[in-house]
Amino acid sequence: MDAEADVRPSPQGRAARRELLAHPVVLLVGIVLASLNMRAALASVSPLVGEISEAFGLSSTASSLVTSVPVLFLGVGALVAPWLARRFGTELVLFCALLLLGIGILVRVLPSVGALYGGGVLVGTAIALLNVLMPGLIKRDFPDRAASMTSVYTGAMIAGATVVAAASVPLEKAFGDSWEASLAFWSLLAAVAAVAWLPQVLIARGRTGHEVRKAAPAGRPARSVWRSSLAWQVTLFMGLQSLWSYVLIAWMPTIFTDHGMSRATAGVIFAFNNLIQVAGAFGVPLLAGRMRSQRPLVALVTALVAAGYAGLMVAPVSGAWLWSAVLGIGQGGAVGLALTLIVLRSGDAMAAARLSGMAQTVGYLLAAAGPLAVGAVYQATGSWTVPICLVLGVCAAALVVGLLAARDRTV
Repeated sequence: MDAEADVRPSPQGRAARRELLAHPVVLLVGIVLASLNMRAALASVSPLVGEISEAFGLSSTASSLVTSVPVLFLGVGALVAPWLARRFGTELVLFCALLLLGIGILVRVLPSVGALYGGGVLVGTAIALLNVLMPGLIKRDFPDRAASMTSVYTGAMIAGATVVAAASVPLEKAFGDSWEASLAFWSLLAAVAAVAWLPQVLIARGRTGHEVRKAAPAGRPARSVWRSSLAWQVTLFMGLQSLWSYVLIAWMPTIFTDHGMSRATAGVIFAFNNLIQVAGAFGVPLLAGRMRSQRPLVALVTALVAAGYAGLMVAPVSGAWLWSAVLGIGQGGAVGLALTLIVLRSGDAMAAARLSGMAQTVGYLLAAAGPLAVGAVYQATGSWTVPICLVLGVCAAALVVGLLAARDRTV
C-alpha cells in the first residue's frame, strides 16, 4: 500500500509536498505515463514469443522463462521497494525505475540468450518498484481522491497493456519482420514517462532525509502478518489469481496460433482480453467495498476464469472472442478483489502496508511458477489440455483460499 506509511515528514518535507501538489497537471501526467508502463513490457512479449523462441532455438520450457523471469523479479523487487522509498524518496525511486525499465527493454533484444533473460530481470525489478510505490504515492498525495486516482492509474496500466499487445505484431512487420525492433520500440514509452517524472524529482529534492519514523502506538505492539492465517489466505489468493493471469500473458496468443489462428488475429484478441479487464477491475472493488463478506465475488471471479480456461480447451478458435471476454472480466475482477481484500482485511494503515508487502512478494513469486510450469507440461505432452486442466486446479485452490480470505475479519 504505502511504502512510506511509517514515515512522518518534517516541515521541509511537508513544504516540498505542497509544492508538488501545486502542480497537479504535472503530477497527473507523470502518474498516467508511468502507469502505462506497468504492464506494457510484459504484454509486448507474448504475441512474439514464437519468433523469439525460433530465433534462439528455445524449447517451450525455456520460452516460458522469457515471461517467468520478469514475474519472479516482481516479487523480489517488492522486497526492496519500501526501503528504497524511505531512503531516497518515492519520486526519485519511481524515476529510476522508469530508466531501469527502458534499459531492461533494450538489453532484452541484444543477440544473446543471457541478455534476453537478464533484460527480463531488469524489467521485472523496475515494474515491481512501480507496482509497490504507485498506490502509496496516490494515497499520500490524493488522500481525498484516492479511489478516483486509483481508477486513473489502473485504467492507464490496462490501456498500456492493451495497446502494446495489439501493436506488437504490426510493429514487427513495419520494422521488416524484426521482433527485436518491435520490443525495443517500447523503451521510448519508458523514456517519455521518465522525462515527465523528472520535474517531480526536482521539486521534491531535499525532502529525503528530513523524515522521522513514527512511534508505534502505545499499548498496540505490532503483530507480524507472517504469523496470521488470514494474511496467508489473502496472500495465496493474490498469488493464485496472479498465476492464472500471467499464464495467459505468456501463452494465450500461442494457444490460439497453435490451433491455426494467425499471429495478428491472436494479438488483437489478446489485446481485447487486456481491455475488457477494465470492467472487472472497476466494478468488483466497488461492490466489494459495500459488502461485509466478499465470498459471492470470490465465487464469481473464479467461476468466470475457470469457464474461460475451459473454453480455451474445448473451442479455442471458434469461441476465442467469447473466452477472451469472460477471462478478461474474471481476471480484472480478481486482481481488483485481491487488492481490495488487502485493505478490507487490514485493521489500520500500517497493517495494510505490511500485508501488501507480504501479498505482493509471496504472490508474485508464486505466480512466476505458472508460465514456467505450463510451458514444461506443454512441451512434455504436446497438447494444451493437461496444462489448462492444471490451471483449472489453481482456480479451485483460489476459490478455497479466497472464500476464507473474504470473511469479515481483520489481521
